[in-house]
Parts: sequence; structure tokens; C-alpha cells
Amino acid sequence: MTYIPKTKKTNQRVDEFLASIGPKRRDEANRLIEMMERVSGELPGMWGPSMIGFGTYHYVSKSKIEADWFKIGFSPRAAKISLYVSCDADEFDEQLQRLGKHTRGKGCVYVNKLEDIDIQLLEEIVRYAYEHTTDFDASK
Repeated sequence: MTYIPKTKKTNQRVDEFLASIGPKRRDEANRLIEMMERVSGELPGMWGPSMIGFGTYHYVSKSKIEADWFKIGFSPRAAKISLYVSCDADEFDEQLQRLGKHTRGKGCVYVNKLEDIDIQLLEEIVRYAYEHTTDFDASK
């Protein structure tokens, strides 16, 4: 049986998605897009209905599930912005201690609003994540 990931790159246009969210989140999303384009040298793409990603890599999980995913990205959700910078956000523990007001999950960092965090430090984290995310095989 082949596993097909729920979240995949779509043909939805980023600007169409941004038009569907509130003006404050749209402004924050545009700031993140500008930064992530600068860091990655790539244009944004939509992943699933609400994630904006840059670049791609291939991974194989411990249970041998394979999928493609974006190297860096975010989702401008109503309650919080989800920042996807690594498979394991603990990789940036030292930097995240200085980032500002946030919470974290296994592979992402959540912020209420960009003004709560150090944007220059976030750019350093994003740059490191983009440059060091490569194809990954956890099944070995």
C-alpha cells in the first residue's frame, strides 16, 4: 500500500491565497515572503490550502513513508503564524531562546505576530534551515 501525503504542492497561486486572508496577516505574510525569497532565491509555492513554501527536498520517515516537502515556509493562520524551519525545531534551541514571544512544536515555531519576535534572528534561522535542509532518510 502506497502512502500519499495529504499536504502536497498545489497549483494555487500565492497571491490568490493572500487575497483570502485579513489585511494584517497579509502584510505579515508579504514580509515573510520577501525575506524567504531573499534567503532562498526561489519563488513561493502553495502547499495544501494554506502553507507557503520555498524549495523542496525528499524525505523518508522511520516507517519508510516518502514525501517531498518545502525547505522553509510558513502558514499565516488566524490565531498564529506557523513557521516551518526544520523537521526538529529543537535544532534551533539556542536561537529560539532569544527570538522573542513564541511557542514551538516538533517541526515548527508559532508566533502571534511578527512584532513579537526578532526578525533579523528569524532570518538567520531561516537561512540556516534553507542551506542545511537536504534529502533525508530516517529509515536507516
